Amino acid sequence: MIDELFEHETKTTLTREEAAQRLHALADAIARHNEVSYVQNNKTVRIDVPAEVEFKVEFESGEEGEIEVEISW
Repeated sequence: MIDELFEHETKTTLTREEAAQRLHALADAIARHNEVSYVQNNKTVRIDVPAEVEFKVEFESGEEGEIEVEISW
């Protein structure tokens, strides 16, 4: 059976410290629970993260900067 596709994207303005806290929470969820959970429309979506993943980090600097982190499997 094919799971239903779930996509979610959030973009918000945070302080640097708040952004770091969110990254810490995401990292802790992956490390401790092997999953990431998200609640949408009173429905909890759990994404299981396997033991091995591909990890990609991109840095860009110039007039605007960007750090992009991607975890895939």
